[in-house]
Amino acid sequence: MLASDIAPDLARATDILVRDYCAVKPGESVLITADTHTDMTVVAAALNAANGIGAKSVVNVVPRMPFQGGLSNPYIAEPLAAAIAASDVWIDFMFPNIAGSDAYEHAIKRVRYIMGGDVKPDGVVRMFGRVDLDRLYDVHRAFIDITNSAVGKEARITNDRGSDVTFELGKLPFPKPRRAEKPGLYTVPGAMGLWPVPDKVKGYIVVDCCFHEYYAQLTPPLKLKIDGRIKEIAGGGPERKVMDRALRRAANGNYGKVIHFTVGAQPAARFTGQSFIEDQRVMGNNAIGLGTPFWEKGGGENHPDAVMSQQSVWIDGTQIVKDGVIVGPAKLKKYADKLQPLYA
Repeated sequence: MLASDIAPDLARATDILVRDYCAVKPGESVLITADTHTDMTVVAAALNAANGIGAKSVVNVVPRMPFQGGLSNPYIAEPLAAAIAASDVWIDFMFPNIAGSDAYEHAIKRVRYIMGGDVKPDGVVRMFGRVDLDRLYDVHRAFIDITNSAVGKEARITNDRGSDVTFELGKLPFPKPRRAEKPGLYTVPGAMGLWPVPDKVKGYIVVDCCFHEYYAQLTPPLKLKIDGRIKEIAGGGPERKVMDRALRRAANGNYGKVIHFTVGAQPAARFTGQSFIEDQRVMGNNAIGLGTPFWEKGGGENHPDAVMSQQSVWIDGTQIVKDGVIVGPAKLKKYADKLQPLYA
């Protein structure tokens, strides 16, 4: 699709992103960060949307970071750190991103940070312009109610690739509000978190894509054996070596643990193998965080991630998702059934 073909839809979608989801107000300072691999069409559209609201907007473009999170600290220039600290809203299209870095940690108590990552122009259109965000949040809120009431219970995830993993559900570590109205970390809507007790994760996970040092499709898929910790990785073709290196880097020499699972619930998202941010939000897909949990020593936003496709999920013996489709309980299914892509 040519830029001229997508321009009106992208303008509308980025206006929803900036005005609605980011809750940008006139006069606020908005920093948009990008790297030398970012699609600048998205950056320009977000800048135009912020300027249209009357915000004071700045774009900062830096070389692509070799690592994410705290591992990016040596590569963050002082002018970028200063710009982050001076912002009200920070929309980040860097990938790898620097959430979890020292610059991020110093600013996050006053800055609203939105992790846009490697989203592409048509992905922005689909995930912000082709969905009713209020209905999407109804699904998310109903899902959170289920997981919050099942803390300490067993969950199970499978898929037809050979995944079969069980774990004890932990507590939701941070809220997921409808809009970015208060300081803190916000992600693109459409990925609902399943937070395990890391030491209680057991079984096998087979994934189709991974974000280790970059985002890659896997041929053949990568298989992880887990018993509290990640014990073995197999398959994955040439990407297995990169994942091995990334896991050891994130977990101080070993493979670490499973930090989070998710359930994709974005009805308009498409799997392209080109965008980690969008692929994980496809209905029924799962972004699995690996490495060291941020609440443990040495942890932080520097973990590798992997994407599992078309999962089935059970919580405390009740099936929630079947082959990527939300099937229950009744309240969650009711909201999910109303969630359809918009094309008007």
